Amino acid sequence: MTFQGSGPLEGGNVSAGGSGGRGGKIAVGGGLGIILAVVALLFGMNPGDFLGGGNAGPTNSADVSELQQRLDNCTVEDANTDDVCRLKATAISVSKVWSNLMPGYVEPQMTIFTGTVQTACGPASSAMGPFYCPADQTAYFDPSFFADLKRMGGSDGPLAQEYVVAHEYGHHVENMTGVLAKGQRLGNAGSVRIELQADCLAGVWAYHADKGPEATLKPLTEEQIATVIKSAKAIGDDTIQGARSNPEGWTHGSAEQRVRWFKIGYNGGDPQRCNTFATNDI
Repeated sequence: MTFQGSGPLEGGNVSAGGSGGRGGKIAVGGGLGIILAVVALLFGMNPGDFLGGGNAGPTNSADVSELQQRLDNCTVEDANTDDVCRLKATAISVSKVWSNLMPGYVEPQMTIFTGTVQTACGPASSAMGPFYCPADQTAYFDPSFFADLKRMGGSDGPLAQEYVVAHEYGHHVENMTGVLAKGQRLGNAGSVRIELQADCLAGVWAYHADKGPEATLKPLTEEQIATVIKSAKAIGDDTIQGARSNPEGWTHGSAEQRVRWFKIGYNGGDPQRCNTFATNDI
């Protein structure tokens, strides 16, 4: 359990979407979609065409309606036991932290879907893993990703799930500051810096989310932080690519880098320390 308090979850700009069909699975960590979406937007391509999404197809309105009703009825207590409600509670928590830290912060949207979904970046599938589309300022999540993350060697524990949300919302912060556009111009090297910065910003959220009279999280434990570290290691480029991993082809950073940058953000909660573009030591 990580969330404290009781009663209904209100706010968060969270809605249900998707067609209910399952796309082909690939082993990716949170954040792959943002890079592909940016590339697609700049070069007029459809990310769904090369991510297994293709045409998102007709939406199963009954499934979406049921998911939306589930979201509308979420409580704080539910957020400690239910993945869908946990996503909503985390969206509220992350935006609450960034509203206090970042002047002019604009809360993004979150869409929770199953299988495939239509986005302003084109149709996409759950094969992308969680992703953020800058064109509609929306973070997209298929909750089934958490089971995939566990199979990849990560954790499906509550805080590990919340870290994934905070990482994608970190991309929204980067979009607002112009870092996304800057990173895209630098190719793979820029992609790595974008992803590591998002990990650091997720750490910033974790530092602040359990502090103060209006804290949304109960005090975090070392065991909970360990689940985040385990997941960050599991989605490092070198972990995913294996023994023949080539750093020149990395897009997200190594397991060690992802863990280190999360810790930089978590140790003190200062977003100014997350500027991965201001150092050669990433």
